[in-house]
Amino acid sequence: MENTDSVFSFGLPWEDAFGYCQGLRVGTNLRISGQLSHDLEGNFLHVGDFGAQVRVTFENIDHVLAHFHARRDQIVETNVFLRDFRENFATFGALHKEYFGDYRPASNAWGVTDLALPDQLVEIAAHVDLTK
Repeated sequence: MENTDSVFSFGLPWEDAFGYCQGLRVGTNLRISGQLSHDLEGNFLHVGDFGAQVRVTFENIDHVLAHFHARRDQIVETNVFLRDFRENFATFGALHKEYFGDYRPASNAWGVTDLALPDQLVEIAAHVDLTK
């Protein structure tokens, strides 16, 4: 039986449709599924505005962290998927640095041709060490 304290979902239809959660704690590790620019009701936000999409995506990571009483400086790795990689990479880098401040997690970035939603420009997943 699954411990519901170890799982977090926003309660959005696509979580059930695709069979996943937004955050899963396994022991002292937390895995955060790829987040994107949506409000808490699942409405996609900021079509065509890359920077705004990144900021909301980080806010959604913060929602998952808060559920598990975790902090940004416990994130040990981010995995980032960017559309229009060359055009958006510098902006993403600046916003990643803004989000983390002086803290530096490991990070990987991939340029992709498409993401789950037609207007989605960024997706960010994270690994968290809850013992940090």
